[in-house]
Amino acid sequence: MFLRQVLFLLAMVAAIGTAPRALAVELKAPTGGIDFSQITGRWYEIARLPNRFQKDCQAGASDWSASADGYSVVQICHKGSVSSPATEWKGTAKILDPKNANRIKINYFGGLVSAEYWVLDSRSDQGWMLLGTPNGRYLWLMSQKPSLAASAKAQALARIKQLGYNMSALEFPLPARN
Repeated sequence: MFLRQVLFLLAMVAAIGTAPRALAVELKAPTGGIDFSQITGRWYEIARLPNRFQKDCQAGASDWSASADGYSVVQICHKGSVSSPATEWKGTAKILDPKNANRIKINYFGGLVSAEYWVLDSRSDQGWMLLGTPNGRYLWLMSQKPSLAASAKAQALARIKQLGYNMSALEFPLPARN
């Protein structure tokens, strides 16, 4: 099982390095901070840009909990269908700049595999956030509930478009069960 997870994560890192650009414009580092106390708990994947490591992934979710030196993160995916057994990988997350708390580095397997993510936007009043990689190749719309209200989803999608992402490339995986 451990070997399977290592191979899965190595494939994920390889996919990050080889994916086509999804942006029409270059991303700029987000400014301002977000309240990371609101990131704890389960976040459900509503939409994403395609990537090899999540091919056929349904009911994606991330569980965030505070730890002594940042956050513990457990990523969950069901390959093929929501009823398939969950594939899960664990990581640790650190805020890279406490004054500009929207850049996160997540390490897997004790730092063997790591990636930087940016919180591109967060609407705590509506329960959603946009996570992306600095190179603009990857994007996730995450929600604190398995689905978003139509108005909140429309606002999030409008923000994705405003950031310059290719809207026709977005995938909307099957939602997780509550």
